[in-house]
Amino acid sequence: MLRRLLGLRPNANRAVADAVYARIVAAARQPEFYADWDVPDTPLGRFEMLSLHVFLFMHRTRGGDQALADLTQELTDEFFTDVDHSLRELGIGDMGISKRMKKLARMFYGRAEAYDAALQAGDAPALAAAFQRNIRPDLKDWNGAGPLSLYAMDVERSLATQTSEDLLQGRVEFPSPVR
Repeated sequence: MLRRLLGLRPNANRAVADAVYARIVAAARQPEFYADWDVPDTPLGRFEMLSLHVFLFMHRTRGGDQALADLTQELTDEFFTDVDHSLRELGIGDMGISKRMKKLARMFYGRAEAYDAALQAGDAPALAAAFQRNIRPDLKDWNGAGPLSLYAMDVERSLATQTSEDLLQGRVEFPSPVR
């Protein structure tokens, strides 16, 4: 992150990270999540979908070579920069940003841990329960949790078939959530 703040990352890496992040954002903003699966179309609901897609990309690149690790770090930095900008656009001032960013970072990494455990086990019900707990805790029985868990597992399988070379060129594809 310090390298990024000082502007020391190569332009080629920036272009690739920007391309991948744009694909992640587009995947997270697919209308089916909000219209069909009842993910709240709110700043927090959008954070949840963006977090899920960033996590899924991170999950795919884990254990890869240094170039993939560098790309993943760039994306993580971009994600948190984007979250920071979003908070500022919501009118949160400098005094409140740090506290909220820490809370959102804890939320992200906590979710990543829960989602990773469920994906590693191939446990769609556990993934659905994690989504219920994190995305719609206000609903006793959220009907979108099951379809979202199956979608996340589809994304995991899809990303696994995409080569590291493609990812490093900024070519990443996410399946459609339509079932």
